[in-house]
Amino acid sequence: MAFAQKATDHESVSIYPYDNEQLEKICNLSGECVLNWSTKDGWPVGVMHAYVWHEGRFWITCGGHRHRVAALRRDPRCSVVISGRTAPPDSGCPTGTATAKGRAIIHENDQELKDWFYPALGKRLHPDSEEDAANFVEMLDSPLRVVLEIVPEKWITFDSGKSARHHAGTIDESELGPELSSDATRMSDYRSERYGS
Repeated sequence: MAFAQKATDHESVSIYPYDNEQLEKICNLSGECVLNWSTKDGWPVGVMHAYVWHEGRFWITCGGHRHRVAALRRDPRCSVVISGRTAPPDSGCPTGTATAKGRAIIHENDQELKDWFYPALGKRLHPDSEEDAANFVEMLDSPLRVVLEIVPEKWITFDSGKSARHHAGTIDESELGPELSSDATRMSDYRSERYGS
């Protein structure tokens, strides 16, 4: 094992990405997500949602009359943010966060999809009570409800466990990812702008 040089600041964080297994785990185990979109006048807005992660996509539901649905019809570009802190204790969920930049598909009248999704969401929220899950499904199954399918196009991840081990001087060099442009280029440019060196 070749320990990396101990980190001394928290400026270069793109070197702490999730691997594919970690990303899949946090998507499956995180308790909730923030769905973000842009309003007509350009304001970024986000709300918390329960969700199901299935076949590489986030599945969310809300009333079709919500502002977020109108906004996503106008511009389907959005993002979803999840945190390992919302996972059940001792679940094996990675620490840190993941953000998916993606596009929304709005499903209004797909009964087959609703027949799959509502019970999946009910079971996710009430894993220990079939009765509570069934009651939740019954509540969800209303005429105005839509299902949002968020298809990720780009990921931004941060493994806080790797960061902590780097600062402790106990991480293997091979676990660090490459510096992305934000750290490899933009940080240096910003330092020059700010301090002239």
